[in-house]
Amino acid sequence: MSRVPLIEIANATGERQALLTQIHGAFGATPAMFKAVANSTAALKSMWGSFGALGGGVIGAKLGEQIAVAVADRNSCEYCLAAHTVLGRKAGATAEELAAAQAGESSDAKTAAALRFALKLVEARGQVGEADVQAARDAGFSDEEIVEILAHVALNLFTNYINIAFAVPVDFPPVKLNRAA
Repeated sequence: MSRVPLIEIANATGERQALLTQIHGAFGATPAMFKAVANSTAALKSMWGSFGALGGGVIGAKLGEQIAVAVADRNSCEYCLAAHTVLGRKAGATAEELAAAQAGESSDAKTAAALRFALKLVEARGQVGEADVQAARDAGFSDEEIVEILAHVALNLFTNYINIAFAVPVDFPPVKLNRAA
């Protein structure tokens, strides 16, 4: 049971309803996470805008989803792990690639470097050093891509915290966490 009401499109008005309608159109349904966030129009606008902006970024949807899966598992967010596993498959990642990403790993060296950097950001709460940034550069990432990796981490922290704090019910096929909550 969610700790905040899940706002339905039919019960929303104005900008909140318009945003939920856009989200419904993008997914073919309205995921429970967005219904929870819809308690604040500003938060919903921020989250949906961030998804849109990063979806058009330079690092690509597949890597973005691999980062999301790694961050979700690290934070023990069952909702985001389930959702981003589905989205990762749609972005072209195999089940094996997503399982590896969940553990913060990849057989592709560049992807592995991105996941290491992303998880270092999570574990160190942003307190990374020059060597961490340089390692991402050495793996072939531009500064633009490195900043986007951080932006993906930040967005996923937002979504993880929403789902964990408000006990949002998982409405995607469940995926077993590697890390215990």
